[in-house]
Amino acid sequence: MDALTDNHDALMEEFEALTSLYEGLDEDYTALMETYNESVQDYDDLLMQYEIITGTSPLTVRQVSDDVILKEYAWLYNDETWTLSLTVPKDLYEYYTNRTRIVTEDYSIYVTHPNDDEYISTVVEAFYDIAVQEGYNSQQTVNLVISFVQSLPYTSDDVTTAFDEYVRYPLETLVDGGGDCEDTSILTSALLGAMNNEVVLLNFPGHVAVGVNVDAFGSYFSHEGENYYYLETTGEGWEIGVIPTEYQGSSAVIYPIIPVVICTHQWTASQIGRKITIVGKVKYEGTKDAKGLKLWAAFG
Repeated sequence: MDALTDNHDALMEEFEALTSLYEGLDEDYTALMETYNESVQDYDDLLMQYEIITGTSPLTVRQVSDDVILKEYAWLYNDETWTLSLTVPKDLYEYYTNRTRIVTEDYSIYVTHPNDDEYISTVVEAFYDIAVQEGYNSQQTVNLVISFVQSLPYTSDDVTTAFDEYVRYPLETLVDGGGDCEDTSILTSALLGAMNNEVVLLNFPGHVAVGVNVDAFGSYFSHEGENYYYLETTGEGWEIGVIPTEYQGSSAVIYPIIPVVICTHQWTASQIGRKITIVGKVKYEGTKDAKGLKLWAAFG
């Protein structure tokens, strides 16, 4: 009997040792896969930036796809009809549609993502040309841009996508031809920011708008000593400083358009005998370099 007990104890010790070894290897595998996936994402980001800037792919005989998406727009401003023609690289549009949506109320990360900066800069040239041609001042130029965005149809996410909530990058809103309030506010912030305007996003309960720091009159929100005049991006006819009645007197969370650190985390736990294993997975999704991050776990 004692011999059987000793044999059982030895087998249990060996089992626990093998289990511990397996868990260690499984954790190593998971960590390596996460590192691999992050490296692939980094490579894709760098490759896309390279292709946008140079128009060629490095170290390959394959040329960047000639497929493009043609978009035509027409809108009214100052009692005149203006038109805009865009040729959007299909690769760039699909790059953004394939990106995972980030769960956050700080939509500035959709504005500050760098891979579309080069393209957005070419879009705003069209607005500069009109402003110079018409002799517009800074306030009139902002109203020109906002009138363009306001002309895009308001569309609900659950109608135009397979999701109840789907935040669009600026290029997606341009190609899709519209969006809801956060989509058009993100696009407005990207366009005005590329024209060297200081802008912020204004998050109200159930609504998103834009604030712009220009010499204007009307409703504004103060942030760090500066006044940002309200811009409504949905519906036509709203000019700088004019705020819809339902938001007058309301407070808003203000998000400046700057790169930010955003990390998401996921936790799992398992128990074998008296051993508890806790695994924490952290994913970086911001647009600013994250340094000195620490992950803490504790038993409650």
